[in-house]
Amino acid sequence: MADASPEGDVAPGLMTERLTDEWGFFIRSRRAFEKFRSPYQAVEVHDSEFGKLFRLDGHFMTSEKDEFFYHENLVHPAAITHPSPERALIVGGGDGGSAEELLKYPSLKSVTLAEIDLAVVDVARKYLASVHRGALDDPRLTLKIGDGFEFVRASREQYDLIVLDLTDAGGPSTALYTPEFYAACAARLSPVGAMTLHIASPVAHPQRIRDSLAALRTAFPVVTPYLTSVPLYGGLWMMAMCSTTLDPRQLTSMEVDRRLTRRGIGNLAYYNGDMHRAALALPNFIRALVA
Repeated sequence: MADASPEGDVAPGLMTERLTDEWGFFIRSRRAFEKFRSPYQAVEVHDSEFGKLFRLDGHFMTSEKDEFFYHENLVHPAAITHPSPERALIVGGGDGGSAEELLKYPSLKSVTLAEIDLAVVDVARKYLASVHRGALDDPRLTLKIGDGFEFVRASREQYDLIVLDLTDAGGPSTALYTPEFYAACAARLSPVGAMTLHIASPVAHPQRIRDSLAALRTAFPVVTPYLTSVPLYGGLWMMAMCSTTLDPRQLTSMEVDRRLTRRGIGNLAYYNGDMHRAALALPNFIRALVA
C-alpha cells in the first residue's frame, strides 16, 4: 500500500514498491497467475515467498502468509472494545480478509461489504481462499458493488463497526480519505460504535499521518492511533480507531483476553490482550507525530 514506482518493476520477476522516492523494497514473483486491468485499476496475482500475493495498481495489497498482520489489527481492537457488535460495514476489503475476522464474532448478525471493483472479489474467490476462508459466501454477508462514498451517503442504516479497508489515497479511493467521507461514516455509526482504518507508515509518510488524523478529528471526538507491523507494507504501519465514546485504551490485556474467550474467538495468529496493549504503546517520535 505504499507508493508504487511509476517506472514499474526494475527487473524480470522483481515486483518493486517505493515507500518514498528514495527507498522501498521488492518481492520476487515466481509466477503471475493474473495480470489485467479492470474498469478501475490494474489487478495482479502472483506466486511468491508470501504465497499468493495480490496487487492493485502496483501496490502490494495482501498475501496468504502475512494477511493476518493487517486484517487482525484492523478489525479486532475495535470489535473487542465494542460490548456486543451486531451490524458491521466494510468499505473496500473485496479480498474478504476483514469480513473473515468480523464474522468470528458470534454477536455479528450482518456484515455489509461495499466494494467498488467486482474484479477484486472475483480474484479473491479464485485465488485467495486462505485469506477470506469462505467469508464472501457467509449468509450474514451482503455484497454491494459500487462506490463506497455513495453507498455510505445514501445509507440510512446504523452500524456498530465500520472498517475502511482501502487502498492508499489515489485512484478509486481518493474521496474516501476526506473529512466529508469521515463525517458521513460518523453519521452511520450507532451511539456506541467505532470505525477503523489504516493510515500510512510513520517512518515514510509522517505528513500523511498528520493530515489523516487532523481530518479524522473533525468527525470523531475520540481518535486513537495505534501501531502494528505489516511485512508486506515494508514494516511499521499506523492504524486508527475512531468513535464518539469507545476507547481501546480503557481495556487491560487481561480484559481483552477475557472477552476473546467469552466470545469464543480463536484462530488468531497475531492479536491477543498483550498485543492490544502493545499496539497502543507509541514511541516518543510517534507521540510527537500524532499529538
